[in-house]
Amino acid sequence: MSCMKKLIFEGAAVAIVTPFNSDGSLNLEKYGELIDYQIDNGTDCIVAVGTTGENATLSGDEHRALMRYCVERVNGRVPVICSTGSNDTAYGCETTKAAEEVGADGLLLVTPYYNKTSQKGLIKHYEKLLSDVSIPAIVYNVPSRTGMNIAIDTYKELAKNPQIVGVKEASGNISQVAKIIYECGDDMPVYSGNDDQIVPLMSLGGKGVISVMSNILPFETHMICKHCLNEDYKSARELANKYLDIANKLFLDVNPVPVKAAMNLMGFDVGGCRLPLGELSPYDEKVLKDALCSIGLIK
Repeated sequence: MSCMKKLIFEGAAVAIVTPFNSDGSLNLEKYGELIDYQIDNGTDCIVAVGTTGENATLSGDEHRALMRYCVERVNGRVPVICSTGSNDTAYGCETTKAAEEVGADGLLLVTPYYNKTSQKGLIKHYEKLLSDVSIPAIVYNVPSRTGMNIAIDTYKELAKNPQIVGVKEASGNISQVAKIIYECGDDMPVYSGNDDQIVPLMSLGGKGVISVMSNILPFETHMICKHCLNEDYKSARELANKYLDIANKLFLDVNPVPVKAAMNLMGFDVGGCRLPLGELSPYDEKVLKDALCSIGLIK
């Protein structure tokens, strides 16, 4: 094993939503308010233009505009990670270079989706994405979205790359997480990609979470992670259990449909999602509203 890699962050990073105006255009003013709200409430890192930020339906110009705006608005207060992964390696390289140019502290690189790839192709894909930049990256494993899973042997190979300083693990497979940590140790720091698995993952040695729930509960998600980092798992478990129901309700529909609906119910006015993502059904909206009421986020 090599020396411990320098982490981009520890704790809770928010996978921040992208707010839209009523005509569907970017609402940068609201985006700035959300960024400030997150930092004021203890979020340890901002992850811009990820899945929750609807990067799949952003134009290249919009993606770059959001990265630039986020870095400038944060202004060094916390690290900024920009999601630049793609199923098109060449396009991913362009976006990755753009993230470095605007001053991002790191990258989030999802595995290729739809066309997928072999494990050998995945390694080459990541090598190419990082070949022309010097900033660090967290790879992102989310088989439910991409249709592919990163194999343990591939993790061991990726862990040798000094620029790869972690993985966002959203496979939902705690056994796989345990094996990554056992096989790779400090060469592949692990972050939870699921809000309902923060405590079990961090108890195994994980470093934090890249969170959807942080959009509505930034301080609380930060504190769950802080307790874990302090090895106070009793306090972490109590807090996580308190918010387990809302963490699950944020996936009543495809992310980020429910979290944007929750934020709108709370008065954040972030707009809707771009098609093909639609609106919550009236039934699901009532279920979400009841869950928010039960923890005092709305009346």
